[in-house]
Amino acid sequence: MYKTSTKPATNRVKFFVIMLCFIVIASFSAMSSPIQTKAFADENIAPTEEYIDPSELYDDSNEVNTDSLSTIDEDVFSQEAITAIDHDANFSPVTLQFLKTNTGLNGEQWNNIMKLINKPEQDSLDWTKYYGYAEDIDDDRGYTIGIFGATTGGSNDTGPDGPALFKEFDAASGASNPSIQGGLTRAGIKGTMNGKILKITDSNSVFVKKINALQNNAVWREAMWRTFYNVYIKYSVQQAKNRGFNSALTIGSFVDAALNHGASGDSNSLEGILSRSGNSTNEKTFMTNFYAKRTLIVDTNEYNQPPNGKNRVKQWSSLLNSGETDLKNADAAVVKATKWTMQ
Repeated sequence: MYKTSTKPATNRVKFFVIMLCFIVIASFSAMSSPIQTKAFADENIAPTEEYIDPSELYDDSNEVNTDSLSTIDEDVFSQEAITAIDHDANFSPVTLQFLKTNTGLNGEQWNNIMKLINKPEQDSLDWTKYYGYAEDIDDDRGYTIGIFGATTGGSNDTGPDGPALFKEFDAASGASNPSIQGGLTRAGIKGTMNGKILKITDSNSVFVKKINALQNNAVWREAMWRTFYNVYIKYSVQQAKNRGFNSALTIGSFVDAALNHGASGDSNSLEGILSRSGNSTNEKTFMTNFYAKRTLIVDTNEYNQPPNGKNRVKQWSSLLNSGETDLKNADAAVVKATKWTMQ
């Protein structure tokens, strides 16, 4: 019986062990190397030093994970790409269509106009939080209410718009014969008219609480926009169109001036300022004059606390100078224009 040699078998085992090692090493090398995309391969561009999974840029709430953005060139992503703002979501469908029909401006444009208005009014761009706002700010105009600062009236405001707001609330609620008193009753507020001034007989805390409770009331919101339009927006749009202007920036500028110191009636109102702004048919020239004239009076008569008024006007003029007249794709520009400190 011949003794079989084990040497060939041993060699075969060594061979398979060596091959297995090569396979394992190659696998680990492939896993640790950056993934080369088709774009990189086609354009022969070297991939970034660190591979970033796009899914890691966002957490479960869809907010940007800024830690992961540290290795990405800032120019790659615009503000709009990182944070997509749904401008229309800040309006009810009824209000949105009403504004489009009557002003020619869309939700994005009105959202930006409201941000610019709310900055000097509330020191915030989050204007939708102020439907239920009410406060006596000691400016002799009574209570200031809501997103456009409707007032109940006083020695500094003998033609307040607050009464119209409550009447509109009654109308929007379905009253066949709407009245100021009807709107007050629907809001659970006690008050009476003294001439054109609305005297609130509830205590300060009770009145403020009642208005706060209307924050998410859809009818109240609709009534507020209708009043805003009837008292300020309609007149502002007409004045812009009369001069051949229809840009969102011009309309917004007029609305801001009207609600801040009156639409018409005296030399400091929108009507008065327009009368001193010249007759240029060039929109930029006219608006430059308008801003200059408004700056002269905006910090007087307790319209604003100096120098807030001048900064208020500068918001609009800076956007004009940077060419952001349609207020579209202007989110970053609006943020930049409103980055001033309220005094």
